[in-house]
Amino acid sequence: MDVLTDYRVIDLTDEKGMFCAKILADMGAGVTRINVEKGEDRARFHDLVKTADVIVESHAPGYLVSLGLGYDKFGAINPGLIMASITPFGQSGPYRDFYSSDLVAQALGGWMSVTGLPDSPLKLPGDQSYRIASLFAVNGILLALWQRHATGRGQYIDISIMECVTATLDHVLVRYFYEGIVSGRKGSLHWNGAFRVFRCKDGYVLLSLFRQWETLVEWLGSEDMAGDLANPRWRDREERMRGLDHIIEVLERWTLVHTTAEIVENGQLMHFPWAVVVRPPDLPGVPQMVARRFFTETEYGGRKYRAPGSPLRMESIG
Repeated sequence: MDVLTDYRVIDLTDEKGMFCAKILADMGAGVTRINVEKGEDRARFHDLVKTADVIVESHAPGYLVSLGLGYDKFGAINPGLIMASITPFGQSGPYRDFYSSDLVAQALGGWMSVTGLPDSPLKLPGDQSYRIASLFAVNGILLALWQRHATGRGQYIDISIMECVTATLDHVLVRYFYEGIVSGRKGSLHWNGAFRVFRCKDGYVLLSLFRQWETLVEWLGSEDMAGDLANPRWRDREERMRGLDHIIEVLERWTLVHTTAEIVENGQLMHFPWAVVVRPPDLPGVPQMVARRFFTETEYGGRKYRAPGSPLRMESIG
């Protein structure tokens, strides 16, 4: 995928923004990584700025300005230059200079308030707040490049990681602002009760609880495991919501006597949106991943490694 082949990017990021530079490179951009703390690298940086299209950086607010490398210095050198700064809280506001981390961003941005068990907040795995911020930065850069075609001018993009976390709270803020409902942590149960993760003989599966209810009950009944769920009163959705704990208890007894493959394969045949909860070691062998050749092989230090490829696939028409 080489849609950015003719563009040049200067990468001044650490872990907070390096995913942004990776995506731009995956899209074909020529990415040059520089550490501007050294005098000789700053001289090289000034040379590269003259022909660069984009700078991506994740230093503390004001740091590059203190080195004489602020965006306002580049206008005369390269008026079409686009610069994206990815920082914990953005370039302004009372938290601007606070120390932070991915964990801090997930806590302050609101994710941890709705992730985990009811009595135990949890963070999402990896540096997810940094990944989300990088994706927003890529979007901003692409939009700025598009606008540059019309204006010839570059732009400065200010990305707050905390704001990116809050912006991706899905239903949480909508429910609060419009219904006054404060969402809580529900563990493996989906926020609206529609899905839940269940343990099987050999792992875990994600099941829809209310989709095609009568078909699900008939399936359990064929194995003499439906219990009282065959009672007509459970056909009413509101009744099922009130008795959700009991329904989960019945389903848990059923899933524990089956393998994940037995449940998911048969469920998919009946058009249930069910899935195995796949462990990382098993991901490269998932048939869908294999068929689309998502994992690639790379070599480093004389050794070969598997690595995730790019989920972006673009093809020209004609």
